[in-house]
Amino acid sequence: MAAPSLSRRLNTFDATLIVMGGIIGSAIFVTPATVAQRVHSSSLILGAWAFGGLIALIGGFIFAELAWRRPELGGLYAYVRDAFHPVVAFMYGWTALLVSQSGGMAAAAVTFALYFGPLTRLHAPSWEVATAMLVVFSAINCLGVREGGNTQNLFMLAKIVAIVAIVAVGFFVAPAAPLAALPLAHPPTTQLLALFGTALIPVLFAYDGWQTASFMSAELKDPMRSLQRGMAWGVIAVIALYLAINVACVRVLGPAGLAATNTPASDIARIALGRVGEGTVSAVVAISTLGFLSNQILVSPRIYYAMAHDGLFFKQIAWLHPKTRAPIVAIALQGVIAMVIALSGKYDKILNYVTCIDFIFFALAAAALFVFRARAARAQTPATGIRVPGHPWSTAFFCVVSIAVVIDTCVVFPSDTLIGIGILISAVPVYYIWRRFTAQSGNNVPAR
Repeated sequence: MAAPSLSRRLNTFDATLIVMGGIIGSAIFVTPATVAQRVHSSSLILGAWAFGGLIALIGGFIFAELAWRRPELGGLYAYVRDAFHPVVAFMYGWTALLVSQSGGMAAAAVTFALYFGPLTRLHAPSWEVATAMLVVFSAINCLGVREGGNTQNLFMLAKIVAIVAIVAVGFFVAPAAPLAALPLAHPPTTQLLALFGTALIPVLFAYDGWQTASFMSAELKDPMRSLQRGMAWGVIAVIALYLAINVACVRVLGPAGLAATNTPASDIARIALGRVGEGTVSAVVAISTLGFLSNQILVSPRIYYAMAHDGLFFKQIAWLHPKTRAPIVAIALQGVIAMVIALSGKYDKILNYVTCIDFIFFALAAAALFVFRARAARAQTPATGIRVPGHPWSTAFFCVVSIAVVIDTCVVFPSDTLIGIGILISAVPVYYIWRRFTAQSGNNVPAR
């Protein structure tokens, strides 16, 4: 009896919402204030979000072309494996499991737990609520990719409606900030570039996440078509939503008021609708964190499944339930590690690692595109799929920006970032130890 394979049950609509769900978490409801604290005018605030959106769009096109050239299991894991070496792919999976994906899930679960008590009047310990959410969403995804996808889509559509509602309130219900509140003191011109660069860090963190849809390649009905369109449409839709909510923030609060708050979305709702509006935004943030959690539990286990499928991880991780055809062992492993991180209380520091590690692999993804294009040119392979506009300059620009973000995070968060890089480097000896172990036991290992 043939072993079950992953079920191809997702389409372009699913891919688009997965892209959006991987990007939009709770950050957009607070990050506008952080950006305003670093740059001090409407034009610079909106310029930072527009520029960050441009970078995200280039990144989306890069991953769209990579998806066309390598519509294989594992997404980014597969791209760096095929372009460079399996050890690079193992480094990505290792840090995803121990840092980036698990830490993001833990943070989302704990953030929801902090809102749960005030919203429901039920006074349960936050660790219990966070653990319960991780268990519930892991169980849903064990039922199958269609069930997990539907849950993710439902929360993503709810987030879209909520953001559009906040924007509508900011444009049509809340009064505009008085003109006297609009200007802030401008720094000297020589400092503007440096300030703009620091403002881009939280912006790029808010845009981060489009790459996770590529993990679902093996469960898309038409991965070449769906991932191409999903990446492009999903990133463009997020850019539109992010710019709209920032315009609403600047209109209602002004740059000075936006810089003076930590809860801009709640402030807009309170100004327009009073306490009822403020409470509604709290519910929206809670739903958004659950939506992000649902997205991460859906996509992340596919990385570890791909690693096990390649012989780079315990073979049990590649086991699929014969009926649901879901990688339930990989899902359970991810959930357990996220629970450990949530209970340890270290998830906030782990988030400082995430931006650095993600952008290291974004730079490698851009470099991988150069490798694949060069190979295709030597083989005289016709180019029939989506291609990055402005390549090679746009791809090189994205690579340079990614490296600059890594350097900046090392400067701003040196101790946390170095810990993250240390975890990344620790994957190298683990990989070679694993190769030797599997070779001695007679299991298949990658040739390189």
